[in-house]
Amino acid sequence: MSTTRVFVARLAGCTVFDPAGDRVGKVRDVLVVYRKNDPPRVVGLVVEIPGKRRVFVSIGRVTSVAAGQIITTGLINVRRFQQRGGEVRVIAEMLGRKVIFLDGSGEATIEDVAIESRGPGDWSVSQYFVRRPKTSSSPFAKGVTTFATWREIREKHDDGEAQSAEQLIATYSDLKPADLANTMLDLPGERLLEVAGELSDDRLADALEEMPESNQVSILASLTDKRAADVLDHMQPDDAADLIGQLPEERGEQLLDLMEPEEAEDVRLLLRFAPDTAGGLMTTEPIILSADSTVAEALALVRKAELAPALGAAVCITLPPYEPPTGRYLGLVHFQKMLRYPPHERLGTIMDQGLEPVTTDTSAARVARTLASYDLVSLPVIDENHRLVGLVTIDDVLDFMLPDDWRSQENEHNSEENQIRGTRPVGRGA
Repeated sequence: MSTTRVFVARLAGCTVFDPAGDRVGKVRDVLVVYRKNDPPRVVGLVVEIPGKRRVFVSIGRVTSVAAGQIITTGLINVRRFQQRGGEVRVIAEMLGRKVIFLDGSGEATIEDVAIESRGPGDWSVSQYFVRRPKTSSSPFAKGVTTFATWREIREKHDDGEAQSAEQLIATYSDLKPADLANTMLDLPGERLLEVAGELSDDRLADALEEMPESNQVSILASLTDKRAADVLDHMQPDDAADLIGQLPEERGEQLLDLMEPEEAEDVRLLLRFAPDTAGGLMTTEPIILSADSTVAEALALVRKAELAPALGAAVCITLPPYEPPTGRYLGLVHFQKMLRYPPHERLGTIMDQGLEPVTTDTSAARVARTLASYDLVSLPVIDENHRLVGLVTIDDVLDFMLPDDWRSQENEHNSEENQIRGTRPVGRGA
């Protein structure tokens, strides 16, 4: 092995390669089992392969760990990972646990775990990186960190004491929303709800938007009405409307009353439309400008980091007012077209008036055909008075048309996975 000791938090997100240098996936966790008289033994890695599927890779098939990458034999089992009894995921379950020093010097919280190799396929936990409680009342103070071996501490399991999720959330800080959602759904039920409770409102909103509706509902049910309303405020209006539509009518109304008035108004508008229509699929937050606005002004809005790529692909041009429902819809200016003109060019002179908008009652199937026919990523939606009320994006249409369980990736015949080179089912003990 090129490295004999490595900290698990640094392994998260590392690329896994086969011997030929082809990318297999990314590390999402390390799996260990506890032993009575020896430190926990590493049994394998949880690796995310194309298609967002988590699979098990036996530690015996890891041949090298170095410079942020892991080399394997290339032979893995592509069946979806399922945790077995006695197995513990280091990132998902160990980080954040409380430990007690056996010398009586107090307790601490696990922030990272080092694993060490003693030979091919023989890895075990060698050190814990822990933080003691802070001794100052200052909000900026932090406890002292130190290293401890397995023999110097033992884990604390007080009845009713929830494990801290802070360190786990810090480990997830760089994950994209879809990856965060997928990672959370792999957690045990109680741990999932604990992490959801500790995430910031906007981060939890991002994750919920990427989850199946059943998981969204169960997580929202674990939150207080005030917290749930705050999270819904941070969600895209169309996603928030879909989620509220799955709740009992009474709780849905309670949450709408607690939401910010402007956000609630957008959601109430969307709830009026059938889910299989353009009105039910659209978002109410497109970029809207006047015909007198310039290319420079439009590009400044498109450039905002928080804007979804599909919403930034085009700017809608309307008469005032410029909040949905707007004045009369005039046309669309595509981002690529704006790049061909000087910053001072007026949008009214370059807008596309040939693309017909869809109405709120246009079927999802027709919206999909229009997007495909004209190679578009978004379509403006108007009401019966030709006022702009929203924008349907390609991701909204795909969400609607794909099977309800597409995020869970349960289909064993997923075409992406079948294209992984050099893989074949092998037993976990292989």
